[in-house]
Amino acid sequence: MKISDIITSSTSPFPSLEIVPPLKGMTRRELLDSIKPFMEFSPKYINVTCHRDEYEFRQEKDGSYSRHLVRNRVSEVAVCGAIMAEYGIDVVPHIICGGATREEIESELYDLRFMGIENVMALRGDSVSGEKRFTPEPGGYSYADELVSGIREFETKIGEDVFSIGVGGYPEKHFEAANIETDIANLKKKTDAGADYIITQMFFDNSAFYRFRDRCREAGITVPIIPGLKPLSTYRQTALLPQSFSIDIPVGLTDALKEAKDDREAAYRIGTQWCISQCRDLLAHGVPAVHFYTMGRTRNIVEILKECF
Repeated sequence: MKISDIITSSTSPFPSLEIVPPLKGMTRRELLDSIKPFMEFSPKYINVTCHRDEYEFRQEKDGSYSRHLVRNRVSEVAVCGAIMAEYGIDVVPHIICGGATREEIESELYDLRFMGIENVMALRGDSVSGEKRFTPEPGGYSYADELVSGIREFETKIGEDVFSIGVGGYPEKHFEAANIETDIANLKKKTDAGADYIITQMFFDNSAFYRFRDRCREAGITVPIIPGLKPLSTYRQTALLPQSFSIDIPVGLTDALKEAKDDREAAYRIGTQWCISQCRDLLAHGVPAVHFYTMGRTRNIVEILKECF
């Protein structure tokens, strides 16, 4: 079922989940068992992230260097197939601009259609290690709005309405945007190109989400906006996440985690309770769904789902 139809037909807010494909070496059974605890909550769908292939250069015996593909994770398409076969729920594979030509992305869209997958998340993707800024693949897409347009052009080409398309939004703005106004204008390009809904980057202050949602509506963005949450579990994350995702973490949360930094369980409880409070407040403010970044963990997400849904 298309996510756009799920949102429209749902009579109450629901949770959605996002997982990262496992590193090579994990078995299919291990992957499925790792997400089994979520199934008691009957999630409407599971997002599966996509990781860009990278290359390394190895020195040969003659002193020259050769380039080798480095692919450390199971593909998102394989993970989606395993989840569909085992649990019979909808999946949302992520498609990124980085590292693929337009023809390669079109080939992937044919594969997804063949598998009966009706949803995709269209993202630009991050730069590879060593790049200061994102560099598109020659013959590929430079921006997510171009990718959305490309997916819609694919549907026109085959004469079918295949996919519901989600895109990313940034309540505290994308780190490359000069200001929030420019970032929201770029987001509107994605919805104008044919995106059906928005899932936000994680945030820890709900007021940032409400301001973002209001600005989007003022800019003429009318599609559903789903907030994305991630519970913290260690004080160290208060330094790592802002570096990785260019987000703010409120003083109240950072101070509480700092006081508990030597007590792992206490820090875990603080982060989980903060996320529960966020989720309850968001539901009270009429969001259609709440998206959880699980990052390979289940215990805290399950606790939050039990409290909020």
